[in-house]
Amino acid sequence: MSETRRSRLVAEVDFNKDGRQHGFIRLFHSVHSSAYGFIPIPIVVLKNGDGPTALFVSGNHGDEYEGQVALCNLAKSLDPAQIKGRVILLPMANFPAGMAGRRTSPIDEGNLNRSFPGNPDGTVTQQIAYFIEHELLPLADLVCDLHSGGSSLMYVPTALIKRSPDQTRFAKQLAALRAFGAPHAYITGGGNGTGADHTLSGGAERQGPLAVGTELGGSGTVTPAALRIAERGLRNLLVHLGILPEVMRIPVDGPGRVVEVGGADYFIYAPDSGVFEPVVELGEDVKAGQLAGRVHFPETPWAPPVEFRFARDGLVLCKRIPGRTMRGDCLFHLGSDTTA
Repeated sequence: MSETRRSRLVAEVDFNKDGRQHGFIRLFHSVHSSAYGFIPIPIVVLKNGDGPTALFVSGNHGDEYEGQVALCNLAKSLDPAQIKGRVILLPMANFPAGMAGRRTSPIDEGNLNRSFPGNPDGTVTQQIAYFIEHELLPLADLVCDLHSGGSSLMYVPTALIKRSPDQTRFAKQLAALRAFGAPHAYITGGGNGTGADHTLSGGAERQGPLAVGTELGGSGTVTPAALRIAERGLRNLLVHLGILPEVMRIPVDGPGRVVEVGGADYFIYAPDSGVFEPVVELGEDVKAGQLAGRVHFPETPWAPPVEFRFARDGLVLCKRIPGRTMRGDCLFHLGSDTTA
């Protein structure tokens, strides 16, 4: 497969045309009920003259809703006359997953954020990844990929970046992270087994634009607080890039704390299958060896629960939401303070 092949997907919008446009990216999908049909992935483009390009993405995971609402609001409120440059909004990147309210696609079980750089002749999810990496990312100066904990996790609302070995690039990403202004921020080294090279931010590293991400909450909900953080952060990124004028910056104090997320010892996984009892809350500082929680066995209530402890000091950034858990589920992850 050549890296220079064009995607099979077709956009109904003209990325070089001034003004406001909206339409669909057509992913042609022949099935029993629709022989010549296409999957309509919505896209909005706002452009006014020459200038930087911001690509804002949500719905990479279909059960993460905070970013989807924020981009819906931005699509309607942002005036092309206010901007200098271009803003591309992709509010439901994995459209089949978004419509199903699932992390992964109901068509091919594809996890879009583990599918980059994609394949132009692959599954539906691989084709979406290929289009984003090879058609959209090369247009952008910065991409912001809006995530949250989805159905199974809840996060302290945070913005995040991946630590780049290129110090010049990392300094620019750090400046964008601070401009977003979330109350907490974290830097990841990509060493937690998530396959960072196969994420959208991995695609950004290959294609060139700076990448900022978020974990804005989760548990399959949208909260007013998380939505405010998302909308403020997106607007301030546009100011940071020079797409919006400085007078439109929304003052923030954040991030109040920047932490690092490293390897396996930052993550706590269920040691057995049962009912998860957390004994710490999001946002707490914990110590190595401190009790994190227990797994209970209601089917044999006389059996003692299995206790598990944190392997290191840190800030509790994330915890599992459903009480019922299986061995291997992520229950917590931590961040440790860093000077970046």
